[in-house]
Amino acid sequence: MSHSHPGQPTNYRGRIAPSPTGYLHLGHAMTFWTARERARGGVLVLRIEDLDASRCREEFRAGIAEDLRWFGLEWQEGPALGGSHAPYVQSQRDYLPAWRSLRDAGLIYPCTCSRRDVLSALSAPHGEEQATGDEPVYPGTCRHRLDEAHAYCDPAGVNWRFRVPDGETISFQDARAGECRALVGRDFGDFIIWRKDNIPSYQLAVVADDAAMAISEVVRGEDLLQSTFRQILLYRALGLPEPAWYHCPLIRDAAGNRLAKRHASLSLRALRISGADPARLREAHAPTP
Repeated sequence: MSHSHPGQPTNYRGRIAPSPTGYLHLGHAMTFWTARERARGGVLVLRIEDLDASRCREEFRAGIAEDLRWFGLEWQEGPALGGSHAPYVQSQRDYLPAWRSLRDAGLIYPCTCSRRDVLSALSAPHGEEQATGDEPVYPGTCRHRLDEAHAYCDPAGVNWRFRVPDGETISFQDARAGECRALVGRDFGDFIIWRKDNIPSYQLAVVADDAAMAISEVVRGEDLLQSTFRQILLYRALGLPEPAWYHCPLIRDAAGNRLAKRHASLSLRALRISGADPARLREAHAPTP
């Protein structure tokens, strides 16, 4: 019997995509639980997002599946299970074809601006850069280099930015939040798709992976809403079908701050060691309809 949601196709494919940069916390787990519930009757994929080798550690990678299974999660495709869309570990996947496609289309350019350069040009306060790729609105300093892109055979050595269509309104329908809109050039600017240390950005990697793995709906935290607008532009530029979207509310600590991996006491590992009951945790932190 199918357990899919009303109107949800039985060929539904969802994913959970943890990064081994710390032990997973309750916020991650509840977002992943939402993904599992929405994938009932379909397929749920586990993908390990480990492109940033400087921040990923083997102890965290080893604990992901163990902690998620303790919480009650299960998936049908992933690193240990295999599947028709392997590999399920980002560091084993090839993103150069996506970079070449954007280069050949004249949509990206090499950029030598540092984050400090960008912030200085904007007179903006320094903020903590998030792993999700959140970045200040780029002032367009290196845009004139669009014509240089074709001379590069590979992306290593410089940052690469996607040239956004200024003034265009991007919108999408979120299954939880409703219609979401952003004005290109005001809410976000030209964004990095490849880093000078030769690592594809979060934005490019997840678009390439979700398309290659035929993900039909992306379920993730609402802190990634802004990333969705950038990714929609990449789906369009790469000629890939855009998935549906569902952005979950964030779980916050007693002070009202959203959970992060520094909240060690709320990590799944610490909760498991303390003898917590996963079912009670899921019930206590279930989002209101």
